[in-house]
Amino acid sequence: MSSIRQNKIARLLQKELSIIFQQKGADWFPNTMVSVTVVRPAPDFSFAKVYLSVFGKMEPKECVNLTNVHSKLIRGELGRKVGKQLRITPELAFHVDDSLDYAEEIDNLLKE
Repeated sequence: MSSIRQNKIARLLQKELSIIFQQKGADWFPNTMVSVTVVRPAPDFSFAKVYLSVFGKMEPKECVNLTNVHSKLIRGELGRKVGKQLRITPELAFHVDDSLDYAEEIDNLLKE
């Protein structure tokens, strides 16, 4: 169960990470759109799981691996943006958001 503060921080991180991916994503992921769907911060805000949705030519796993390679750069940029609101910039772990595939699979099973 998330606290109100965790929800606020999650929304802040999601917004700022989305801006970072919008600005730098064209260089890192050509012909691919990457969006931040969910951010789940730890209760002490030192760590956050970031779920990415990938649309385009690159494979989602490949895109997430490339994002994990750039995670230090992304964390630094995030720290510059949210440094006034957060005492600690969280460590980031990126994962593929497969909720759309899961929902589509459930829908197909219900149709049969």
